[in-house]
Amino acid sequence: MIGTLTTVPALDRPDLLAAPVRAALDDRPDGTAYVAEIDPGLADTAEFCAAYDVAPEISANCVVVAGKRGDDVRIAACMVLATTRADVNNVVRRRLDARKASFLPMDDAVAATGMEYGGITPLGLPTDWPILVDTAVAALPFAVVGSGVRHSKLAVPGEVLSDWPGAEVVDGLGVPMRSS
Repeated sequence: MIGTLTTVPALDRPDLLAAPVRAALDDRPDGTAYVAEIDPGLADTAEFCAAYDVAPEISANCVVVAGKRGDDVRIAACMVLATTRADVNNVVRRRLDARKASFLPMDDAVAATGMEYGGITPLGLPTDWPILVDTAVAALPFAVVGSGVRHSKLAVPGEVLSDWPGAEVVDGLGVPMRSS
């Protein structure tokens, strides 16, 4: 259990996974991903953490970023703690060798991933996308991440996320959010 979530092995509840996530886990049935059903109205990070007593320090967000250099567009997924934001304009832009980087528009991210907005996760993404994992996420015993749908969350060891095909650990990817 994490917070008040009741988790089960993810492959035991395929109904709680987006199709690309299930396919990715089917390819790696190592039993290290767990899933918990949640209220889809509480899927957004702040509401989720408060409702299910999950510390933001173990909740990780997956944001999809597009970098452009001329007509070339490069896309990456970035895993950062909920207490941070992805350093899109510096770290991600340089990693993508782009002149400009920004979040991929919601409709494009949903279409490209086959996942619901607010549930996008690094497991099951297009194989040509790099997955940039902040060192703090990689160090977690379990990170709570999306499941590809809004009605569940996954708990996955940071080590599994950082060893996922296409993943690389990036120091300084997540930067503290400014307080208002």
